[in-house]
Amino acid sequence: MTARVPATKAARQHLVGDLLARHPVRSQGELAALLAEAGMSVTQTTLSRDLVELDAVKVRHESGALVYAVPGEGGDRRPQPGQDSAAAQSRLARLCGELLVSAEASANLVVLRTPPGAAQFFASAVDHADMSTVLGTIAGDDTVLVITRQPDGGATVGARFLRLAEQAASSHDAPGGAPAPSRPDHSRPDHSRPDHSRPDHSRPAAPSPSDPTSQEIP
Repeated sequence: MTARVPATKAARQHLVGDLLARHPVRSQGELAALLAEAGMSVTQTTLSRDLVELDAVKVRHESGALVYAVPGEGGDRRPQPGQDSAAAQSRLARLCGELLVSAEASANLVVLRTPPGAAQFFASAVDHADMSTVLGTIAGDDTVLVITRQPDGGATVGARFLRLAEQAASSHDAPGGAPAPSRPDHSRPDHSRPDHSRPDHSRPAAPSPSDPTSQEIP
């Protein structure tokens, strides 16, 4: 069953922000077409007003084109251009390796644990990854509840999150991932230590007993 969107301003603006986060939209015409595909028809005036109220601006996409973007979530409020599905999947895999602490499934539910304060950020990455097996997420402080589409899909989806985390960790720990520790270079002299192999002329030598100049004159 496809989610139904009510014909309200809040729902429309949420959909606009979601589409701009998922797709690189270059013009209001492209945005209106995406809204129409989602079952929502808007006028040009209404769409322009929504973009202003959402603080949408044009930013440079990685492809070089100027696209609409809305401020990011969490502490980073800089406008973020839309990502394609591959980029969103790659971001989710990286965050699984960084933030996922555990995953436990039951029926069509998956409980994901994160460090304190990271659950909502992680849930947003899951939402934007556009996983066809996931119906939606609910986030608290350190817990994300994932609802799967299939009545018994929790175990499969939970295993996928764990696999993404392990793959991200193994790629990070692979040889060459971290620089090798530096070794001391013995090919050049170390002037930080005194060299006792050479005479020190900075202090006068002690007089020798056989030296006549060192005898006292009676």
